[in-house]
Amino acid sequence: MLKTESIDIEQATTHIQAQPDNKTRRYDRQLRLWAASGQAALESARLLVISASATSTSILKNLVLPGIGHFTILDPKKVTPADAGNNFFLNGHSSIGKFRAEEAVSLLRELNDSVDGIADLRNLDDILAKEDGREWIQSFSLVIAHNLDQDILDTLSQLLWENPTSPSLIVHNGALPKTYAEKQAFKANIRNLSQKLDEENFEEAEAQAFRLWSESPVPSDISATLNLPRLDQSSSTSSTAFHALLQTLRAFINSPESSGCLPLTSTLPDMKTDTESYVKLQIMYKEQAKGDNALFKTILKKEFPDLSIDEAMVDAFVKNAHHIKVLRGRRWGTWDKDPASLGPANITEEALRTEVQSLVGQGVELPEQLDDAIGEIARAPTADLPNSAAFLGGMVAQEAIKMITKQYVPVNGYCVIDLVETWTGIVGQP
Repeated sequence: MLKTESIDIEQATTHIQAQPDNKTRRYDRQLRLWAASGQAALESARLLVISASATSTSILKNLVLPGIGHFTILDPKKVTPADAGNNFFLNGHSSIGKFRAEEAVSLLRELNDSVDGIADLRNLDDILAKEDGREWIQSFSLVIAHNLDQDILDTLSQLLWENPTSPSLIVHNGALPKTYAEKQAFKANIRNLSQKLDEENFEEAEAQAFRLWSESPVPSDISATLNLPRLDQSSSTSSTAFHALLQTLRAFINSPESSGCLPLTSTLPDMKTDTESYVKLQIMYKEQAKGDNALFKTILKKEFPDLSIDEAMVDAFVKNAHHIKVLRGRRWGTWDKDPASLGPANITEEALRTEVQSLVGQGVELPEQLDDAIGEIARAPTADLPNSAAFLGGMVAQEAIKMITKQYVPVNGYCVIDLVETWTGIVGQP
């Protein structure tokens, strides 16, 4: 018998590969894309980002997560209300008045504790004016500049171009697309960033790109609501508190401490992303929403110091500020005084027979049973059939709940239901 090369179970288990370390587990998916050599190059890179704008920090996010070695944000500016409103890598209103670079670095580093990041508050003009400053810029592996003045950009690009070992330069003009061609080019750039055909997050980004060039931060219907006449504070009507909240909302939008938009809701829309990024983004949403809520209450107390409004009502109003709506109904019986508003009421046998004939076509003979059906409709056009009653009962109860809870939008006008073709419509809207 020939001697085999088999080994026993104890020997076999000693050859099992060791478990991957934490680093390998963290970067497992990207290591499959660019291997260990690419990861090593990424971790040894030093990145300079000029400006801590929302665009710049978003770029950095996608470099910090995969493990860039080092980044420096060069920006001497301080956070404005506009920055706090559009940059997720700032601590909302608590960041206003602080340096943008320092605030952004703090949050960006939380994304990956193995990445080194610092803030530099110097002015780029001063750095470019000195020899050691120019050498400092040239020491980076990559320079990303965003929204620089043209003269400074020319000086910087010339410095990097003339140096034989100069880093790459990425310039983003920062202007929102305006023309149709610019918008299509912007979408094309998103598609070009995708490395595969089925990357849903890029498809979603392209589909939602139109939100970037939306002009008004406040929807037109809500703007119209905010311009409703102010009620007398001494009025005893139940809507006094609501109108006070409306006036406060208008003051909130116009406040220099806000971003000029409606208060942010803490509910994060669903999107294609990984769990970690989604959770971090959700936390940022909640922090921003909390700051907006506090500012709203401060303005409310200042505008209406003598008016007492339940805090739960204020919280609900702020949370749903994007969906507020004022419905002004009419007294029941208004249509009775103006029957013409409903149009001609020709519920006669002849009118019904003419309508049926027009639907089936002229020249088509109508069955004898139709006369019985038409007679019943003409005799009792508003009779309650069991199935119709059940359907209407559900609809009316639903509308009642809307009115009682003051949530969702009730029907504003008269709801007409066609159970033959199964459609509904609203007529007589104020």
